[in-house]
Amino acid sequence: MATGRKIEVEMKFEVTAPGGADRYLVAPELGPFTPDGPVDSVRVEDRYVDSADWALARAGFAARMRKTSRGTEISLKAQNSSGGRMQRREEIEGPTDAGLLAKSWSASQARTVIMELCGDEPLVELLTIRQLRRVRPLRADATRAELSVDEVEVVGNGTVLDRFEELEVELKRGDEAPLALLVKVFDRDGGLHAVSRSKLARAVKAIRAAMPSMPPELQQRWLAAPPELLAGRPKGPSSAAEALRAREGLVAEAEAAAPGERSTEQASDPDSHADAVTGSTSASRTPGIVAEDSMPEAARKILQLQFAKMLRREAGTRDGADVEDLHDMRVATRRMRAAWRVFDGAFKAGRTKKIRRHLETIADRLGAVRDLDVLIEGLEAYSLGMDVEQRPGLDPLLSLWRRQRASARTQLIAELDSQRYVSFIKEMDAFLDSDAHSAAAVATPTAPHRVRDRAASEIWATYEAVRAYELVLQWADVETLHELRITTKWLRYALEFFGETLGPDSGYLLERVVALQEHLGGLHDADVATKLVRDLLVARAGELSKLETEAIGAYLHSRESEIARRRRSLGPIWRAVNGAPFRRALGRAVAAL
Repeated sequence: MATGRKIEVEMKFEVTAPGGADRYLVAPELGPFTPDGPVDSVRVEDRYVDSADWALARAGFAARMRKTSRGTEISLKAQNSSGGRMQRREEIEGPTDAGLLAKSWSASQARTVIMELCGDEPLVELLTIRQLRRVRPLRADATRAELSVDEVEVVGNGTVLDRFEELEVELKRGDEAPLALLVKVFDRDGGLHAVSRSKLARAVKAIRAAMPSMPPELQQRWLAAPPELLAGRPKGPSSAAEALRAREGLVAEAEAAAPGERSTEQASDPDSHADAVTGSTSASRTPGIVAEDSMPEAARKILQLQFAKMLRREAGTRDGADVEDLHDMRVATRRMRAAWRVFDGAFKAGRTKKIRRHLETIADRLGAVRDLDVLIEGLEAYSLGMDVEQRPGLDPLLSLWRRQRASARTQLIAELDSQRYVSFIKEMDAFLDSDAHSAAAVATPTAPHRVRDRAASEIWATYEAVRAYELVLQWADVETLHELRITTKWLRYALEFFGETLGPDSGYLLERVVALQEHLGGLHDADVATKLVRDLLVARAGELSKLETEAIGAYLHSRESEIARRRRSLGPIWRAVNGAPFRRALGRAVAAL
């Protein structure tokens, strides 16, 4: 059983000139390592948090909330390191809802330790580190590692205080001896300087330099920080480990409460369950559903939460500066649509029909832009693994998708500017304020109408729909696997929406369902790209140059290979949901109702 706790082993180098480490991402070999996959590009945002009295820093920890397009998680890292070129730090991870109230997060070891140190008070945001990470997996026999070149921005008080670039190599599994050999390769590069400090340590240095220009309240906050943190001297090698050992009982309790924490290599899902509790009213970060709620009442809580999130992301979506605003707005609309399906029959049909139709239009407009964002990001990441002289060969495909995205965005903005959208906002507000007037009538007092009465059957029904694919999975074509992805999504929504009322196994269940949906989603994305690329090659046969034909054809082949890879590796992920351990955990979860 995974515990959510690991030892991070990595080496870090500062890149003295921008782009000075790019060649290592595309090198055919690096010491004993060879590439084990394409270069992937991802933007991440790390918010570092602590209690108002710096309880985590005083105990030797740094708490990082990482947001990507896939979701949000908390990492609790020991601020000490082992010294030398190979840095080793103990780390505990867990899911969050992106809010600063730890008690509202899903159960995890990280949450348990934070609450023990900080209590029930909200955490305080200290600074933000934004990164563009270009990542490539490496292999050397049984050793797997990850090379990344990170373009880093340090943000404090809403201002970029520092920019720098780092090269990192992190051990993922296997013997670390090959990494020691890799050190020699980087030591010969005069443009790389080995560093033992963390990104946080450099960020704090930037904060310290900027303190005179900060507002008085921020200056006071940082002046109250532990002196060793401000001086860039974290606590000694034993302090964080000792703190962890002192909390072994708490960690064991967290493992019992949240079995099956995510593994060290598991990626978050684009529509992570953390997103389901992001963007709430100011009073709460979760829907606040209880077993005694009526089904309409529970549905309204979810709709209120997601409607507020949708509205908060509207301005950023219109502006277009950050694609994550559009992504989050789309996620909110999808969850609103999902709530009406999961809670089907909870409301009078006449009260929701028009709203649901308008919401579908908005979601479709957002989805058209977001789908092209995913295609463009995938193609741009793929191009980073090509020789520089070959990259222009992808321009016809990239230009086509960018034009299509511009057109889709124009339609989206027109929809947001329309009177229909204004009417939708007013109608949705009125609906959420209507209370019992919109709820479907309950035939008799004994008719099942509470979450306690209905949630178990709703969840089991969606699970049965997933299990039915067992008979055809061995021979399933891509279209059937796409249908399984959609069916899995409904199981996930049911687990998410009723999650607050379920037993402690709900986190275990949700992680496995999300992993299955994510795996099938990657297969679907590759299939969509394959069809679009093939269409372009056919439609423009004879027009494309040899360079363009070969480059686009190679990308087509890479997407076909990705489809084949995901089909081959589906078995264990499917069995984690289809197997008896999952069903037993599901039974325990719904037994709490």
